[in-house]
Amino acid sequence: MTVVLNQSFTGISIGAVLLLIALGLTLTFGQMGVINMAHGEFMMAGAYTAYLLQQAIGDAGVSLLVALPTAFLVAGAMGALLEWLLIRRLYTRPLDTLLVTWGVSLMLQQLARDIFGAPNVQTRAPEWLTGNIGVAGTTLATNRLFILGLALLCVLGLTAAMRATPLGRRIRAVVQNRDLAKVSGIATARVDRTTFFIGSGLAGLAGVALTLVGPIGPTMGTNYIVDAFLVVVVGGIGRLRGAVVTAFALGVLQSVLEYSTTVSVAKVVVLVAIVAFLQWRPQGLYTLRTRSLA
Repeated sequence: MTVVLNQSFTGISIGAVLLLIALGLTLTFGQMGVINMAHGEFMMAGAYTAYLLQQAIGDAGVSLLVALPTAFLVAGAMGALLEWLLIRRLYTRPLDTLLVTWGVSLMLQQLARDIFGAPNVQTRAPEWLTGNIGVAGTTLATNRLFILGLALLCVLGLTAAMRATPLGRRIRAVVQNRDLAKVSGIATARVDRTTFFIGSGLAGLAGVALTLVGPIGPTMGTNYIVDAFLVVVVGGIGRLRGAVVTAFALGVLQSVLEYSTTVSVAKVVVLVAIVAFLQWRPQGLYTLRTRSLA
């Protein structure tokens, strides 16, 4: 039972990290149809923001709390700038967005090397996130609990914003029928830029969270971007509920497989399981209900 509880918590913590990274893609890819390969670099920008603030402030706890909103704004501004310069011309050409944002990601990685150097850097975790909590005979790392809480808070905030605010209603209107939304008086260009700002800002928050579990480097985004896309696709394009369920399911599955096999074998088995699932249900776990007969 102790082993089951430990592996379950490990899987949930892995799922929380995947969910944080995938939340932004749920907006930019799932709802806007933009294959943003630079999403991982926005996450890297958030991580380096936390690193710089810790160097400037000194206190690890204060710098972490300051880094969360700051990283959201920094990564969000980068995403809005990318949307204004390039993406707004490519909304009907998703494969072109893949190529363009892939080039942008390589440029951002090289820029990070020029500014911070190629070696990885590390941040210090606050004292209140360095211990463990014992529950029912299992040990829970406080930094993982913090990431889990942050992920759930972001999900609740995003859900509330999409359902209960005028901005959320405008975003849903543009997603469902862009032309009708435009003739109805909605400034679709402004909605697109705001949506990209929010999605990229969530990637910045994910970058701050990842500083608690690993080093920071120019290529850290490439280690997570594929898994994040898989979460969005398997959960259902643009379906927030699907992203939540898929992230935690994949996290638990990977944790169980890593315990019984190795990390490499676990990743292969998870990928095969995803491919088999998409062969059976190519639309993903959840789909958008429409009145279409097609």
